[in-house]
Amino acid sequence: MSDQVQSATLPSYFNLHVEGVGYLNRVRTVTPKKGQEFLACTVAAMRGSTADILYTKFDCRVSGAEAQKIVKLLESDVAAEKSVLIGFKIADIYPEMFTFEKGEKKGQSGVSIKGRLLRIKFAKVNGEAVDLPVPVSESERVAA
Repeated sequence: MSDQVQSATLPSYFNLHVEGVGYLNRVRTVTPKKGQEFLACTVAAMRGSTADILYTKFDCRVSGAEAQKIVKLLESDVAAEKSVLIGFKIADIYPEMFTFEKGEKKGQSGVSIKGRLLRIKFAKVNGEAVDLPVPVSESERVAA
């Protein structure tokens, strides 16, 4: 097969998306040594039986203007240790090794699942639904 045919049929990138429901935690602004600061959070995603829920934690960079607005809106509730439940879409997950620096596991290796928080579909704070900003594309459709 020629290079021209291969490049015409293969996408220029691949999407890996995870969608689910989980708890929003650790909202923070990260200032790296190199590059621009960014908004980050942890999502404790629920999985398994509702009778015995298991959690998978994702350490996320918040991507996209709408997701950033919503996380900033919910930041004070997270800081106040309220229960913040969200419907989410995370992209481009990958594992990253680290070494615990304090506590019982100091010096031991661990794994963090990293990703980009793209979208928050709904949010509830202490069981009460939160009115979220309507995404620009949806508000344009409503106006049309």
